[in-house]
Amino acid sequence: MIYYLSQLVLDWVKDTSWEDPLSFLRLFRYITIRSAGAAITALVLSWWFGPKVIAWLKELRFGQHYADKAEETGLAARASLKRGTPTMGGILIVAVMDLTALLWAQWNVMVVLTLLSVIVLCGLGFFDDWTKITQQSSEGLAEHVKLWVQFGLAIFIAVYLWRVPETEKLISQVMVPFYKFPVAVGALGVGLGLALTVLTIVGSSNAVNLTDGLDGLAIGCTLIVSFVFVVLTYIAGNHRFATYLQVPYVEGAGELTVFCAAMIGAGLGFLWYNCHPAQVFMGDTGSLALGGALGIIAVLIHQPLVLVIAGGVFVIEALSVLIQRSYYKYTRMRYGEGRRVFLMAPLHHHFEKKGWHESQVVMRFFILGILCAVVALSTLKIR
Repeated sequence: MIYYLSQLVLDWVKDTSWEDPLSFLRLFRYITIRSAGAAITALVLSWWFGPKVIAWLKELRFGQHYADKAEETGLAARASLKRGTPTMGGILIVAVMDLTALLWAQWNVMVVLTLLSVIVLCGLGFFDDWTKITQQSSEGLAEHVKLWVQFGLAIFIAVYLWRVPETEKLISQVMVPFYKFPVAVGALGVGLGLALTVLTIVGSSNAVNLTDGLDGLAIGCTLIVSFVFVVLTYIAGNHRFATYLQVPYVEGAGELTVFCAAMIGAGLGFLWYNCHPAQVFMGDTGSLALGGALGIIAVLIHQPLVLVIAGGVFVIEALSVLIQRSYYKYTRMRYGEGRRVFLMAPLHHHFEKKGWHESQVVMRFFILGILCAVVALSTLKIR
């Protein structure tokens, strides 16, 4: 909105005495300026609305009063301290992020797709959190219900991108890190591209959701990946930089830089209240939306597999759950008794049960996240 207003004013004052005094409005044509404005705006709005949202959630008794999985499986001392802490804080992140992006970005198809997807996943997470609160249970919505909505959204995005001529290559040409040419094109590319798009969005949404279990962990790791995507989206949307670095150029992808900057600002503002000891949890309301946003952005810049590297912590957390469940079911079927690989899954709880303090787990996972981010950025030059 700010971009359109600034350009409208410049058109009005063209060839008048006001043209020179208002020439600074041309700065809003630059993605870098608008990205900086988005990050600062989102951070200030998060700081401003944060206490109000937390008080509102407490007043509505949207707190965690039930026993979560950590408490049910032997981490009662830690989990009991979190009883009553308001959840659904993802409302703050999503509202600030979307409002800021609308203010500072140009509204192209990619921005609109991302914003709408975030709202859908936020709504899904909200109903999941609402179910947990009203039933005072850690179960929430049935797993298959969440997966149906996530897959439905992901399939819609994949088919839409494939059927629109301007974005068809995002699906029909499959790109991999460290290689500058498509590894699959044509009919094979379409099949792989559609499957990869759906798996990226659904997998990313659920991976961030699984990582959300310790104060500041999920939002901190999301911030690290968002910094990576600020760089990648800017390069993908700049023809000169994309050509020089031999990465796919995607027209209009530069505006996703503004969205990523808004995500960083909103995330930093939320982390202010979510760091240990947390005053508010994001809940599925925030984690499903943020994970989905990262997956969608990775698809829109034609780099879905780079997210696997940049979001290495999310991948490890999700894999730990898949391994734990699969091994438990296999051993129960074969030996009549389920066995476990980890003391507890997701992986952050495994280290807690080994005696690591919550803050130690979070900080060490942040370090791993930064290492993954460095490797992901290195894909820009190693080709």
